[in-house]
Amino acid sequence: MPEDLPRVLEVEQASHLQPWTQAQFSQELESIYSRTELLFRGKQLTGYICFWVVAGEMQILNVSTAPAFRRQGVARRLLEYAFDLAKISLAQSAFLEVRISNHGAIALYRALGFVDDCIRPKYYSDGEDALLMSCPLDSVRSEEQK
Repeated sequence: MPEDLPRVLEVEQASHLQPWTQAQFSQELESIYSRTELLFRGKQLTGYICFWVVAGEMQILNVSTAPAFRRQGVARRLLEYAFDLAKISLAQSAFLEVRISNHGAIALYRALGFVDDCIRPKYYSDGEDALLMSCPLDSVRSEEQK
Protein backbone atom coordinates (compact mmCIF):
# COMPACT_ATOMS: atom_id res chain seq x y z
CA MET A 1 0.00 0.00 0.00
CA PRO A 2 2.74 2.61 0.69
CA GLU A 3 3.71 2.42 -2.98
CA ASP A 4 0.08 3.16 -3.91
CA LEU A 5 -0.21 6.18 -1.62
CA PRO A 6 0.14 8.79 -4.40
CA ARG A 7 -2.84 7.24 -6.25
CA VAL A 8 -4.81 6.95 -3.02
CA LEU A 9 -4.19 10.63 -2.30
CA GLU A 10 -5.40 11.54 -5.81
CA VAL A 11 -8.69 9.73 -5.26
CA GLU A 12 -8.98 11.17 -1.75
CA GLN A 13 -8.54 14.75 -2.97
CA ALA A 14 -11.09 14.23 -5.74
CA SER A 15 -13.60 12.71 -3.33
CA HIS A 16 -13.72 14.76 -0.14
CA LEU A 17 -14.27 18.36 0.89
CA GLN A 18 -11.67 17.89 3.61
CA PRO A 19 -9.37 15.15 2.33
CA TRP A 20 -7.07 13.14 4.52
CA THR A 21 -3.40 14.03 4.33
CA GLN A 22 -0.51 11.74 3.52
CA ALA A 23 0.38 11.81 7.22
CA GLN A 24 -3.10 10.58 8.16
CA PHE A 25 -2.90 7.66 5.73
CA SER A 26 0.61 6.84 6.95
CA GLN A 27 -0.65 6.82 10.54
CA GLU A 28 -3.40 4.37 9.58
CA LEU A 29 -0.89 2.13 7.82
CA GLU A 30 1.15 1.95 11.02
CA SER A 31 -1.78 1.20 13.34
CA ILE A 32 -2.29 -2.40 14.40
CA TYR A 33 -6.07 -1.89 14.41
CA SER A 34 -6.36 -0.31 11.00
CA ARG A 35 -6.92 -1.99 7.63
CA THR A 36 -6.78 -0.21 4.30
CA GLU A 37 -7.96 -2.19 1.28
CA LEU A 38 -7.64 -1.06 -2.34
CA LEU A 39 -9.69 -2.11 -5.35
CA PHE A 40 -8.12 -2.01 -8.80
CA ARG A 41 -9.45 -2.47 -12.32
CA GLY A 42 -6.36 -3.45 -14.22
CA LYS A 43 -3.76 -0.96 -13.06
CA GLN A 44 -6.28 1.75 -12.20
CA LEU A 45 -7.21 2.37 -8.58
CA THR A 46 -11.01 2.42 -8.48
CA GLY A 47 -11.40 2.97 -4.75
CA TYR A 48 -10.34 2.14 -1.22
CA ILE A 49 -11.66 1.62 2.27
CA CYS A 50 -10.00 2.26 5.61
CA PHE A 51 -11.45 0.73 8.76
CA TRP A 52 -10.64 -0.46 12.27
CA VAL A 53 -11.67 -3.65 14.00
CA VAL A 54 -11.43 -3.26 17.77
CA ALA A 55 -13.27 -4.99 20.63
CA GLY A 56 -15.83 -6.66 18.39
CA GLU A 57 -16.66 -3.52 16.45
CA MET A 58 -15.83 -2.32 12.98
CA GLN A 59 -15.35 1.44 12.60
CA ILE A 60 -15.47 2.53 8.96
CA LEU A 61 -13.21 5.56 8.67
CA ASN A 62 -12.98 6.31 4.97
CA VAL A 63 -14.53 4.93 1.78
CA SER A 64 -13.71 6.59 -1.53
CA THR A 65 -14.35 5.83 -5.18
CA ALA A 66 -12.36 7.40 -8.02
CA PRO A 67 -14.62 9.79 -9.97
CA ALA A 68 -14.41 7.76 -13.20
CA PHE A 69 -15.73 4.66 -11.40
CA ARG A 70 -18.62 6.08 -9.39
CA ARG A 71 -22.05 4.45 -9.60
CA GLN A 72 -20.45 1.16 -10.69
CA GLY A 73 -20.61 -0.73 -7.39
CA VAL A 74 -17.04 0.00 -6.26
CA ALA A 75 -17.96 1.27 -2.79
CA ARG A 76 -20.41 -1.61 -2.28
CA ARG A 77 -17.73 -4.17 -3.22
CA LEU A 78 -15.20 -2.54 -0.89
CA LEU A 79 -17.68 -2.45 1.98
CA GLU A 80 -18.79 -6.06 1.51
CA TYR A 81 -15.17 -7.23 1.39
CA ALA A 82 -14.35 -5.23 4.52
CA PHE A 83 -17.41 -6.68 6.30
CA ASP A 84 -16.14 -10.19 5.52
CA LEU A 85 -12.70 -9.32 6.92
CA ALA A 86 -14.25 -7.80 10.03
CA LYS A 87 -16.37 -10.90 10.62
CA ILE A 88 -13.23 -13.07 10.39
CA SER A 89 -11.80 -10.83 13.13
CA LEU A 90 -14.96 -11.54 15.16
CA ALA A 91 -16.51 -8.09 14.79
CA GLN A 92 -20.23 -8.14 15.49
CA SER A 93 -21.24 -4.64 14.43
CA ALA A 94 -20.14 -1.80 12.19
CA PHE A 95 -20.55 1.92 12.53
CA LEU A 96 -19.57 5.07 10.68
CA GLU A 97 -20.11 8.78 10.41
CA VAL A 98 -21.21 10.36 7.14
CA ARG A 99 -21.88 13.95 6.13
CA ILE A 100 -25.61 14.61 6.20
CA SER A 101 -25.29 16.09 2.71
CA ASN A 102 -23.82 12.87 1.26
CA HIS A 103 -27.13 11.42 0.11
CA GLY A 104 -25.57 8.83 -2.22
CA ALA A 105 -23.44 7.31 0.54
CA ILE A 106 -26.33 7.34 3.01
CA ALA A 107 -28.54 5.52 0.51
CA LEU A 108 -25.83 2.88 -0.02
CA TYR A 109 -25.34 2.37 3.70
CA ARG A 110 -29.09 2.00 4.25
CA ALA A 111 -29.29 -0.49 1.36
CA LEU A 112 -26.61 -2.54 3.11
CA GLY A 113 -28.65 -2.58 6.33
CA PHE A 114 -27.28 0.37 8.27
CA VAL A 115 -29.68 2.40 10.38
CA ASP A 116 -29.51 6.00 11.54
CA ASP A 117 -28.43 6.30 15.17
CA CYS A 118 -28.05 10.02 15.80
CA ILE A 119 -26.81 13.32 14.43
CA ARG A 120 -23.48 14.64 15.60
CA PRO A 121 -23.88 18.41 15.31
CA LYS A 122 -21.04 20.33 13.68
CA TYR A 123 -18.93 17.17 13.56
CA TYR A 124 -16.83 18.27 10.60
CA SER A 125 -14.43 21.20 10.83
CA ASP A 126 -16.50 23.15 8.29
CA GLY A 127 -19.49 22.92 10.65
CA GLU A 128 -21.48 20.27 8.78
CA ASP A 129 -23.34 17.70 10.86
CA ALA A 130 -22.56 13.99 10.69
CA LEU A 131 -25.06 11.17 10.69
CA LEU A 132 -23.93 8.26 12.87
CA MET A 133 -25.05 4.93 11.40
CA SER A 134 -24.64 1.35 12.59
CA CYS A 135 -25.38 -2.20 11.53
CA PRO A 136 -25.04 -5.63 13.10
CA LEU A 137 -22.69 -7.48 10.77
CA ASP A 138 -24.86 -10.58 10.75
CA SER A 139 -27.63 -8.55 9.10
CA VAL A 140 -25.57 -6.83 6.38
CA ARG A 141 -27.37 -7.22 3.07
CA SER A 142 -25.26 -8.17 0.08
CA GLU A 143 -26.06 -7.38 -3.55
CA GLU A 144 -27.56 -10.86 -3.97
CA GLN A 145 -30.00 -10.25 -1.08
CA LYS A 146 -31.57 -7.15 -2.63
